[in-house]
Amino acid sequence: MERGEFRCVFNTTVRVVASLLAMTLATAEASAADAAHGKAVFQTCAACHSDKPDAIGPTLRGVFGRKSGSLEDFRYSNAMTRANLIWDEAGLHAYIKDPQAKVPGNRMPFGGLSDPKDIDDVIAYLKDYK
Repeated sequence: MERGEFRCVFNTTVRVVASLLAMTLATAEASAADAAHGKAVFQTCAACHSDKPDAIGPTLRGVFGRKSGSLEDFRYSNAMTRANLIWDEAGLHAYIKDPQAKVPGNRMPFGGLSDPKDIDDVIAYLKDYK
């Protein structure tokens, strides 16, 4: 291969790799969770899940990584107490999508969120909600 041909092949390869990298980064940014949007979506949850002692639901402050039904100052349903979950990404995603499917018999009167992006964004918010 002559020097000119090598330069042409090299330049083409660099352009292809750069394009693939740019597409990968754009896809990652488009799918990255948005905690600020999650906070806005969470406002629906905050109606019941506040830090007030007389709140309808338990506080979700610090929920990420916590064991289900573990706050001593809240009276959980038997179903939630027995669920024995750790609120990680997978558990939260399944629960926020369909609470009754994840923990049958829980008392939360919420049908779930249907948009996976909204769910991911709420989870991103909950990770930092401490």
